[in-house]
Amino acid sequence: MWFFRSPTIVFGEDALGHLCEIEGHRAFIVTDQQIAALGFVDRVQEKLAQVGIGSEVFAEVEPNPSLKTVQRGAAAASGYGPDWIIAVGGGSSIDAAKAIWILYERPDMSAWEVAPMGRLGLRQKARFIAIPTTSGTGAETTWACVLTDTEAHCKRSVGHPEDIPDIAIVDPSFVAKLPRQITGDTGMDALTHAVEGYTSLWHNDFADGMCLKAIQLVMDYLPRAYEEGSNDPEARERLHNAATIAGLGFGNSMAAMAHAMGHSLGALFPIPHGRAVGLFLPYTIEFTARGDVSTRYGEIARFLGLPAGDEAEGVASLAKAIRDLARRIGQPTSLQEAGVSPEDLGAQMPKLLENAANDNVLVVCLRYPSDEEIETMFRYAYGGKSVDF
Repeated sequence: MWFFRSPTIVFGEDALGHLCEIEGHRAFIVTDQQIAALGFVDRVQEKLAQVGIGSEVFAEVEPNPSLKTVQRGAAAASGYGPDWIIAVGGGSSIDAAKAIWILYERPDMSAWEVAPMGRLGLRQKARFIAIPTTSGTGAETTWACVLTDTEAHCKRSVGHPEDIPDIAIVDPSFVAKLPRQITGDTGMDALTHAVEGYTSLWHNDFADGMCLKAIQLVMDYLPRAYEEGSNDPEARERLHNAATIAGLGFGNSMAAMAHAMGHSLGALFPIPHGRAVGLFLPYTIEFTARGDVSTRYGEIARFLGLPAGDEAEGVASLAKAIRDLARRIGQPTSLQEAGVSPEDLGAQMPKLLENAANDNVLVVCLRYPSDEEIETMFRYAYGGKSVDF
């Protein structure tokens, strides 16, 4: 038995106007200082005010949000007593808002105790809206939230299917002027979600179509959105849709090894999440395909019109296409290009291995890596060497 879970998704021009159709009294808005400074939160508050909903803003979310930030947010929410939690921002703000919502509803729990089984009992106090301001994480459609454990120096994924947002508002005006670097970083995140969702052990008929469509949209529209920005509103909108579609795809299957390695790297080096997972994606494709397993990379290659006479050719074509895309949009294709020094890589290797090996997404990898293989993968990715083992 499996489930396909999704919020109500409102998308396209003036999707934000849907806020004028909700009912409630108080909304607690979770965001970061930059998003607040850009006026996005003001737009949300204006819509809420039109229907008599008051609001309070918690704008303290940092990149890779920590447990301490979530605890402060939950305390502030408890003091305000909202019936809506609204996340406005990228994956960090949406993930933090999910955890704040859980602790607001369940003050008896620690965030680290939240796991995807049993009944959590949300929606007794509030419901949840997610408004993404980047085109990448898909967090507006998923239930996992990634928090940073600042004491253990690692990222930890927590969550429960009940914390999927009730409503996702995917309004392209929120990403019209997204900077090039963030466009590239988050676009590679969306691509990685879709490729891993299609090829994980938990792939399924209901998620497959989402993943394939998201891959096609990212490959077609990410270069245009990166190069033309607000001058190409079609590319911006289609890429924004792609990120949400990819979230639906991998959120109902699972991410895999590129995420394990990317989570590990991002906890120890100041490299954005999307940049990290996108960097590792072609290496993990090559590694998986060299195992004694049946993969689906050739199917993706054929769907994209790439050479794929057999699986080996499809794997090579897909890995090359991903690296070519990364170079076109200014993304690193090796850890060296990403600014990691050989000395720092060596010093952090034990923790990199520990973090990656303990990441729960490894359970759905078609080829499960040993610690030695993970270390070799990090070293190959440092030098930009295609995987040959």
